[in-house]
Amino acid sequence: MYSLVTKESLDRETVSHYDISITATDCGEPPLSTFKKFNIQVSDVNDNFPEFSHNPLELYLTENNAAGASMFSVSAFDKDCNENAAVSYQILRGGAGRNVIASFVNIHPEGGQITALKSFDFETMKTFQFQVVASDSGTPSLSNNVTVNVFILDQNDNAPVILYPLSSNGSAQGVEEIPRNVNAGHLVTKVRAYDADIGYNGWLLFSLQEVTDHSLFALDRYTGQIRTLRSFTETDEAEHKLLILVKDNGNVSLSATATVIVKLVEPKEAFAASDVKSAAKDVEDSNVIFYLIISLGAVSVLFLISIIVLIAMQCSKSTDYTSKYLPETNYDGTLCHSIQYRSGEKRYMLVGPRMSIGSTIVPGSHANTLVLPDRRRPSEQVRP
Repeated sequence: MYSLVTKESLDRETVSHYDISITATDCGEPPLSTFKKFNIQVSDVNDNFPEFSHNPLELYLTENNAAGASMFSVSAFDKDCNENAAVSYQILRGGAGRNVIASFVNIHPEGGQITALKSFDFETMKTFQFQVVASDSGTPSLSNNVTVNVFILDQNDNAPVILYPLSSNGSAQGVEEIPRNVNAGHLVTKVRAYDADIGYNGWLLFSLQEVTDHSLFALDRYTGQIRTLRSFTETDEAEHKLLILVKDNGNVSLSATATVIVKLVEPKEAFAASDVKSAAKDVEDSNVIFYLIISLGAVSVLFLISIIVLIAMQCSKSTDYTSKYLPETNYDGTLCHSIQYRSGEKRYMLVGPRMSIGSTIVPGSHANTLVLPDRRRPSEQVRP
C-alpha cells in the first residue's frame, strides 16, 4: 500500500489541477511495471477578498444631471470561483455625517451601477464622497471597501449679474454727472458685474452696444471702465445714453445689459454737487468727532473721580492713637498738662491735671504715663 501525500499547501488560485502519473515496478528479472495517471482538481475555499482596480475611485460628474440617471459603475474582482467569487455591492450608509451624503446616490447590488437620486448644482456642492462595499457569497463572507470621490463639473448655467449701476427698482440703470470741461481719458464710471460660474464660464467681457456718440466714450472690455475719448464741445448734447452688454465665455454664452446715462453739467454745478457731497461727509465726520470728544470726557471724569476716591480712602486710614490712662482719685478728668520724654527706643508722655510751677514729677510713676510708638526713622535725632 502506498500513499500520495502533499509536500506543501495547495493554492487553487496558483495551480488549479495536477496531472500525476504513478508507475509501479517489481524487482524480478526482467522487472515488470505498470502505471496509472491521476487528474487532481484543487477545490476552492473562500480565502480571497474582493479587490477593486483603484482605491479611491474618482468620478467627474457634470452639474444639472438628470435625477435617476446612471453616473458610472464600480466593479470588484474575486480570485475565488463559483459562489466564493459572486460579488454584491452596497453603499456604506453608517457613521455620523455620512447618511446625508450617501442618500444622494444608489447602487445596483449585482451590476454595481451607481445612479444619482438628485440633480447636483456646482454652485451649491462642488465635491462629495461615499464608500461602496463589495462582498462575496462565500462562507464566511469576505468584503472590501472603496472610497468614491465625486467632483461636480461646472456648467454655464448662471447669467452675469450687474452689480453697478443698479437703481432702486432693480433695473441695471444708473445716472452719472460729469463736468463739461473734463479732458480726454476722464473716468466716467465703472460697470461691475459678477458671475457665479467659474473658469471661462465666469470670465466676463464688456462691450458697448449702443451710444449716442461713438466719438465721446470708450469702454474697456475687461474692466468695464467707461472713459472719455475727447473733450466736450459746446455742440455736444447734454445727455448721452450708453447700453453696456456683459457676457460670459461659456460654450453657450449668457449675458446681461446695463444702461448708463451720462449728463454733462457746467463746472459750477459740478462743483456745487461736489460741495454737497463734501458737506455731507463733513457732517458725518463732525458727528464722529463729537462722539469721540464725549467719550474722552467721560473717561477723564471717571479717572478724576477714581483719584479723589483713592485719596479719601488713604486719608481715612490714618492711625488714631488715643490716649488712655488710669484716673487718680484726686484727678478731675481734665487733661491740662503733659510732658514727653524718651527712654531708649520708646517715647513716653506723662499726662495729668494742671500742675503748679512747683510741682515735680515723681520718678517711676506710671499712673498717667502713655507709651507711644516711635514713628520716626532710626536715623532721625530727637530734638530737645
